[in-house]
Amino acid sequence: MTDLAEPHLPVPVAAGFTGAAPPASGGAAGAPGEESFLTPIDYWLAEQQSLTAVERFAQHHATATTADHETRYRDLLPLSAPEPGEQYAFEVDLDSCTGCKACVAACHSLNGLDEDEAFRSVGTLLGGPRADPVIQTVTTACHHCLDPACMTGCPTLAYEKDPETGIVRHLDDQCIGCQYCTLTCPYEVPSYNTRLGIVRKCDMCAGRLAEGEAPACVQSCPTGSIAIRVVSVDEVMAETSRAGAALVPHAPHSAITRPTTRYTTKRSLTDDVTAADHRSVEPAHAHTPLVVTLILTQLAVGMFGLGLLATGSAPIAAVAFFTGVLALGASVLHLGRPQIAWKAVLGLRRSWVSREIVAFGTFAGATAAYALARWIELPGVVVGSLALVALATGVAGVVASVMIYAVTKKRWWAAPRTAVTFGLTTLVTGLGGTAAVLSLAGRLSRPLVVALAAAAAAKLIWDALPLRRARLDGPSPHAPLAATRALLVGPLRSITARRFAFGGLAVLFVLVMVAAGPSTPPAIALVTTALLLAGELFERRLFFLAVSSPRMPGELR
Repeated sequence: MTDLAEPHLPVPVAAGFTGAAPPASGGAAGAPGEESFLTPIDYWLAEQQSLTAVERFAQHHATATTADHETRYRDLLPLSAPEPGEQYAFEVDLDSCTGCKACVAACHSLNGLDEDEAFRSVGTLLGGPRADPVIQTVTTACHHCLDPACMTGCPTLAYEKDPETGIVRHLDDQCIGCQYCTLTCPYEVPSYNTRLGIVRKCDMCAGRLAEGEAPACVQSCPTGSIAIRVVSVDEVMAETSRAGAALVPHAPHSAITRPTTRYTTKRSLTDDVTAADHRSVEPAHAHTPLVVTLILTQLAVGMFGLGLLATGSAPIAAVAFFTGVLALGASVLHLGRPQIAWKAVLGLRRSWVSREIVAFGTFAGATAAYALARWIELPGVVVGSLALVALATGVAGVVASVMIYAVTKKRWWAAPRTAVTFGLTTLVTGLGGTAAVLSLAGRLSRPLVVALAAAAAAKLIWDALPLRRARLDGPSPHAPLAATRALLVGPLRSITARRFAFGGLAVLFVLVMVAAGPSTPPAIALVTTALLLAGELFERRLFFLAVSSPRMPGELR
């Protein structure tokens, strides 16, 4: 025990001992009447009793100088607020990140998140040359983009970008839980909370920053790998505009939303480095209410448009109206807070979701008015005007539906492919519904049935194209469309089989209708339409489930 302190004279025990200095070894307590002395063990026991760990921590901070605090936090926060043309941003030193997830735990605790909710995650990059392999952990949260897709796509204006700090905030009170921001954000940042029925996300602990405190993730990182920096908007724009610009290898292209986070490393993270979870291809969210809404709105528009070409269009318009109303009702089931669904039209100036709602709402009203005008035989100019309004708004609604998914920049939802898919569905279901109504009225025509056969076959062939074994989008084995095909023939193969089973049966029934011509029994026409709708519903389910796109690295699963 002689290494505890330099030898010196024993220290007598004094009242109110606070452990000022450790004594030398030896010096046991003396006999009664003699002065008592402390051993090192006596000293450390007294020290532990006199000051708890919490008290020692508090005393350390109470006696620390301003310079001590500056030294500790200087590298975590900028010394001044952003100037015009600047904003706050995360900076991550990958070489210091150990993947301990202290940042995840601190964020979860400070923000009071639910068990299945997280604003920050940690993934892993693997690969590199055999001589210098790479195992790199990557912590990620909201990137507070210059052009946040979550804010652009929100129909209720539930997002705002602070003009002074650049922080992208989510306004919980404004959110209806439509979850469209979870589709538009390429980094999968917004997280839907099923208990609250709203989406929530990281706000860079804006309240702490306003008081000069570091965000929870920054302050909790034991290696100081996360920091807040002030970045130039012009520099971020230039950097994210470079060809192939991405935060880390195989992440979404930075030009989509202009993320401001900076990842720094002295290592070379080349294209042969991949995410640990890149081979984990899992189905996306099904969004069943949206599946029903899309099919029924396209059925309604198709029936109304084709009904204008047929005699006795008033009943067809009436069916289109009720189908459209049913579709709008199904869309409400997708909302976490349907009681404030009216807020979905607030984003009309920038959100395709708001435009879709307004277009289909107007379409439903116009079709009802058209059917009524035909029924009571109003003047032709009135009937024609109502037909034109209904047709225009219906087509506009389908176009808005296409754009909702095209703006996400996901390959499976690319504008050309989505437009053809939705257009063929509108044609096929419209022809099928019109044929069923005309068959019940005894007015079915052979040209209509032939057109239905051709459209149904074309749609079936179009849906089969992604199943080709040919390489679909480049050499990467985990490229988006290759991953989509892997889902269609793998985990989703039962749904894929049902889609083609119902579609194939529908084509057979249509051929029967072609042979029977105008004398086709109404029951056959109704069964054919039901089979067509079933096949389209399964196709639209695959539209959501099979989507895959580049994302930030995840963990090995």
